[in-house]
Amino acid sequence: MTTTDSNADVALAPISAVPDERGRYGVCGGVYVPETLIEALRQLDEVYQKVCRDEQFWDRLTDMNRVYVGRPTPLYQANGLSRRARGMDKDKEKGATIWLKREDLAHTGAHKINNTLGQAMLAKKMGKKRVIAETGAGQHGVATATAAAYFGLKCDVYMGSEDIRRQSLNVTRMKMLGAKVIPVNEGSCTLKDATNEAMRDWMGSVEHTHYILGSVVGPHPFPMIVRDFQSVIGRETKAQALRMIGAMPDVIVACVGGGSNAAGMFYPFVDETQVKLVGVEAGGRSDMLGDHAAPLTFGKLGVLHGSMSYVLQDEAGQTSEVHSCSAGLDYPGVGPEHSYWKGLERVEYTTINDEQALEAFLWAARDEGIIPALESSHAVAQGVRMAAEMPKDQHLIVNLSGRGDKDVEEVARLLGDSL
Repeated sequence: MTTTDSNADVALAPISAVPDERGRYGVCGGVYVPETLIEALRQLDEVYQKVCRDEQFWDRLTDMNRVYVGRPTPLYQANGLSRRARGMDKDKEKGATIWLKREDLAHTGAHKINNTLGQAMLAKKMGKKRVIAETGAGQHGVATATAAAYFGLKCDVYMGSEDIRRQSLNVTRMKMLGAKVIPVNEGSCTLKDATNEAMRDWMGSVEHTHYILGSVVGPHPFPMIVRDFQSVIGRETKAQALRMIGAMPDVIVACVGGGSNAAGMFYPFVDETQVKLVGVEAGGRSDMLGDHAAPLTFGKLGVLHGSMSYVLQDEAGQTSEVHSCSAGLDYPGVGPEHSYWKGLERVEYTTINDEQALEAFLWAARDEGIIPALESSHAVAQGVRMAAEMPKDQHLIVNLSGRGDKDVEEVARLLGDSL
């Protein structure tokens, strides 16, 4: 494992011992926001530090996860996908067993509810009456609207008009849950632009509004808070693997947009160096700038939405447009902790393109009877390819971060007659 000079001091401690008191993950992270938001972030950090020591808070969240969300979600042995992987080896001597962590079975259909319930509880503790959110694939918007309904909070969700088109089912769900969906018609009309508008709203409404940020991005303490709420995924997976496999898994694969499902899965394993961790970005149509959404693979350090991390930028340093068949991965930045893990070479990051993700969508549907989210399909595609090259006695876990009901119309449009 290698480090840069900027990460050297932190690397002496466990890899999981970040962020520091300034909200830094090595050189990444931090707080890059207008003065109007500094006090709101300070208040949020103060409240969160208190609840970290509040057993009643975590007992209540654990109870809600059990009786409302349906946790723990199963660790499922995917025999059909495992057979597919073994079939890719001509000599039939390789092919690891593939397991799926079934976050698609959580209430609302994805991992996002793990974070929104926790942040809604923080909003109540701060006396906020309204919550706002950004959303791309709509799953975070649905989860925020769900948490707001549960706790009796007013909810507004910002969503790009292009994502509203391709995620119409989730738009309807949010409205049924009582949320107002606010279309964003600027820029590429996708997740980055929705986040911009949510940040603008928050700057003018911090006194009575909490911004439930949906991923491990943004200014400190958001990346830490979201990671901590999502780490229930990895904690459950570790216990389930020890019980069902009898050992730690050899490889864990998760898709990475902003990176919350991957951070939640990876974080409890980062100090377990015998476990290989693989993050899968959206390779889109090609490696050309504007044709993908893979900042860890093709980006460089920059500031986006309040923190420093890898960002896709043009030659002038402007944030570039991005593309993915998956609305939830359609983002030009990534969480600072992922950038930190990349710098330490603890997590391997790679890409899967649109065509491969769509193919894996059908693999999961036809091999397992599970329709995955397009985001998760990127991880499935990488997982099957990796399992095909691994010894038969090894085990690979794919974090199936969400279900694909929201994507069936878009997949049918993209595949056309080939479906």
